[in-house]
Amino acid sequence: MSFVQNLTSRFYLSCDPSNPHQKNYRPHIDGLRAIAVLSVVGYHFFPNWVKGGFVGVDIFFVISGFLIGGILLDSLYNHSFSIKDFYARRVKRIFPALIVVLAATLAFGGFALLPEDFKNLGKHTVGGAGFIANLMFWKESGYFDVASEKKELLHLWSLGVEEQFYIIFPLLLWGLTKKNLRLVTFIVLLFVASFYWNLAVYKKDPAFDFYSPVTRFWELLAGVLLALWERRHREGSLFFRCQPAINTISSLARQIVFNPTSPPNNRAGALSSFVSLAGIVFIVIALYKAKAAGFPGKQALYPVLGAVCLIGAGSHALGNRLLLSLKPMVWIGLISYPLYLWHWPLITYARVIVNGVPSRTLRISLLLVAILLATLTYGFIEKPIRF
Repeated sequence: MSFVQNLTSRFYLSCDPSNPHQKNYRPHIDGLRAIAVLSVVGYHFFPNWVKGGFVGVDIFFVISGFLIGGILLDSLYNHSFSIKDFYARRVKRIFPALIVVLAATLAFGGFALLPEDFKNLGKHTVGGAGFIANLMFWKESGYFDVASEKKELLHLWSLGVEEQFYIIFPLLLWGLTKKNLRLVTFIVLLFVASFYWNLAVYKKDPAFDFYSPVTRFWELLAGVLLALWERRHREGSLFFRCQPAINTISSLARQIVFNPTSPPNNRAGALSSFVSLAGIVFIVIALYKAKAAGFPGKQALYPVLGAVCLIGAGSHALGNRLLLSLKPMVWIGLISYPLYLWHWPLITYARVIVNGVPSRTLRISLLLVAILLATLTYGFIEKPIRF
């Protein structure tokens, strides 16, 4: 077995949330990660081919809310929740690959950048490591302007939004459970408030709408609500003090979709497959119809709904089995985080060096380099430290 084959096979031995030997493992979620990261990378490397690829970040937000939100809810339900343990797991998940990419980006910048640009890179490095990059870039300029193409760590804005959510949200959940309050009602209200704020400002202040955590939290909360829905068999617990009508709808949904690991009967299987195919349609529409101007606004509904449908439909749904659960898709999903980290500094430095748009050949070469670096980062840095 070659080195690459051996390394690839080792990827499938990783654990939470991407361990196929783990109970209730869902390969289609890793496949959905692949769709998300390929969309973003495609948009940055080949914007004329993948015009709406920036919606991949919105897909990532839903996946993250579903997985991490589910872990939080389970730990609260089992009375095993620990703020210290939760943040320690987040550090082990996020920092190893991030520190390597930040160090490499900063080191190369010392040779490739002018003093003033290198000074800005240093500032952005601190912001990225401190998970406030989104707030820094919001104050500086818009995501889609020309100047942003030469900011080597611009892509860390999304990591800032995500980690700000996970600094605040666990504390809120813990406080609510201590007060014995209704989590469902609280999360729904947060979701509605964040989505409404997004709609209220996307025309007036598009930069704020794009970078602000308060106008983005609804995307992560969509994943959290899906995680809550999957735990609906705990009705009567602190999670599901709901009205009878909501419980009836929840029970019906369980029979139709959101049965993630067990093979469904014929009727439920057909409906689950329909939901997964609908999710693919939503994402395809987003990829080809989303416009940079006024995003997220209403446009973000398409990738968010698509991700919710694909996750909730379960591993046995037609679209998930035939596309998302393919081994190449799962493999890309496993390296999606380091691939996301590496791809933007590479293409940005290429623009700086050639003082323009790199040739197609150079972009393809850099994409292969990004995949190689992501593979090595995952196999030798991220995975050993995490597990």
